[in-house]
Amino acid sequence: MRAWVVSRPGPVEQQPLRLVERPVPVPGAGELLVRVLACGVCRTDLHVTEGDLPVHRTGVTPGHEVVGTVTDTGAGVSGWTVGDRVGVAWLRRTDGTCRYCLRGDENLCPASEYTGWDADGGYAEYTTVPAAFAYRLPADMDDIALAPLLCAGIIGYRALLRTSLPPGGRLGLYGFGGSAHLCAQVALAQGATVHVLTRDEASRRLALDLGCASARGAYDLPPEPLDGAILFAPAGELVPVALRALDRGGVLAVAGIHLSDIPVLRYESELFYEREVRSVTSNTRDDGHDFLELAARYDVRATTHPYPLSQAQQALSDLKAGRFDGAAVLLTDL
Repeated sequence: MRAWVVSRPGPVEQQPLRLVERPVPVPGAGELLVRVLACGVCRTDLHVTEGDLPVHRTGVTPGHEVVGTVTDTGAGVSGWTVGDRVGVAWLRRTDGTCRYCLRGDENLCPASEYTGWDADGGYAEYTTVPAAFAYRLPADMDDIALAPLLCAGIIGYRALLRTSLPPGGRLGLYGFGGSAHLCAQVALAQGATVHVLTRDEASRRLALDLGCASARGAYDLPPEPLDGAILFAPAGELVPVALRALDRGGVLAVAGIHLSDIPVLRYESELFYEREVRSVTSNTRDDGHDFLELAARYDVRATTHPYPLSQAQQALSDLKAGRFDGAAVLLTDL
């Protein structure tokens, strides 16, 4: 099978990925073998490829927004059969026994493993997934539309929960890529007023097309104080900017797995009046199931740009340069 591997982490302009031929993997006990049909291109893939995230396994295949079909099952698998449609997401495995797992916070499990970082992911024609961490997918969405929901959508939803946004609240989104434009649709459907702050003009147009109340530059003030905000851009310098935009008691959730350094925060102008900063760490499986249910209910749709699997490196380069709005999706059959 064809698979991309991170041969030497570094700037995507230096082509750190290499397309190789590998044997089709054999599913282990409790695992599914998945024929990849589509795989979303996530900014986390870029961080793994460029080395912003420390290498967990040399030569790993990135990709964790996989839509595919089950082609084989390992020993002990029940509830899945060959031909089933399946989704593979970022969270791949937890120990299920630590105090975090036992209290319902499996996203904080110290032994957690991740698709496309600890184990080979979806920039390939086949991948594997533990059956307990696989998702059943809505029947009425096509592969391309579904793929970004499996990380961008789920993480955006987790970030929205972390803001503790009140009903009818005012939400600011800093950066408006794959995750933010899905999060916005959920927030709007739930009655929030959404303001988008981003440098990209095409993304600002998309925000307004989706029904957001305003779309301004990343460093601009929104037209009204915010009850909550989410920082999707991996730019630490926007943290104080977003905090100054919050109303009293507002919460800023930082959604990225990687962030550049945060400048010194001024207590009086940026943190006083019980403003808060919260991080977002992965997601639980319950987050994933809840989001996919809401996505079907609210008709959440990704704005997508398909690339053939052979152009994975170009898709990452275009993501880094901001050459598209929404999300890129790799297709194995193109």
